[in-house]
Amino acid sequence: MNSTQSSPVAFFIIQGLASLGEKKMILFIIFLLAYTVILGGNIMIIYLVRTDPKLGSPMYFFLHNLSIVDMIYTTVTIPNMLSGFLTEVKTVSVPGCFLQMYCFIHMSVTGRALLTAMAYDRYVAICNPLRYAALMTRPVCLLLIIGAWTFGAICTFPTTSMAMQRSYCGPNVVRHCWCDPSSVRLLVCGDTQVDNIVSLSSALIALLTTGVLILTSYILIGVKIAKMGTAERLKAFSTCAAHLTVVSISYSSASFVYISYRVGNFSPEVRIIVSVLYSALTPFLNPMIYSLRNKELRAAIKRAFCRHRDVSPQSRKTLITLS
Repeated sequence: MNSTQSSPVAFFIIQGLASLGEKKMILFIIFLLAYTVILGGNIMIIYLVRTDPKLGSPMYFFLHNLSIVDMIYTTVTIPNMLSGFLTEVKTVSVPGCFLQMYCFIHMSVTGRALLTAMAYDRYVAICNPLRYAALMTRPVCLLLIIGAWTFGAICTFPTTSMAMQRSYCGPNVVRHCWCDPSSVRLLVCGDTQVDNIVSLSSALIALLTTGVLILTSYILIGVKIAKMGTAERLKAFSTCAAHLTVVSISYSSASFVYISYRVGNFSPEVRIIVSVLYSALTPFLNPMIYSLRNKELRAAIKRAFCRHRDVSPQSRKTLITLS
């Protein structure tokens, strides 16, 4: 790898989807609505877990942290992309580009690590129900959360540190909606073979490690469920349904993005749109999936509405009394 050099590039131009012309406004409205739903849905989950005492189990503690990660993950990219739709030229400083790159990769890996922790939680709940309370204590849950964030940082550091040490030449146009590592790497002055290997290795470690652990958890869960009666089997499956749906969507969409980047038939615009949809899809669907498929969360939403509805008349009476 080249030694650290002062880069002749002072800023990067984010090309985004400039070639789409007037169609950009349609995409602006779609992604603005999607971002609003993402923030609203995940804030709702965070609020419910923090305020409803009946959502004190480890599963909701992990879901609370996953919602935080999803909000950071989308906020790193979508607002910048939306501003790019409204301006002729979207620029970002070199340090700002690397910061965005780091946060994007870190949140992506941390989200999968949290899904792995949630898979372990489901494994313990179904395969060791009598020891669940003893195994999934609050200190253990905190260690799993810290481990997820640490794993994300470890997988992110090699790619971003190598990118920061590179020297970049003109043209300084990033052919993406944000500072995507592979797009920024095309602007490096010199050979990037080592960078490509390190980046691919880090991605494979992140995907395969979490994927294998999740798969192992569900294989063990499947073996346990196969020995249960029909009623117990349905109950066990219902506890896993939401998480298994999210995991399936997350990894299948990641595979599709990987394939689209390596199939020559896709245009650059299609690849960017696929990448953007992938980054927004899971955070967009998570609140809906957990709300629709989880009875406790649906009940918590109803309780929250009832609390606010009951408080409102009392508040009005208080105001009248004070006046």
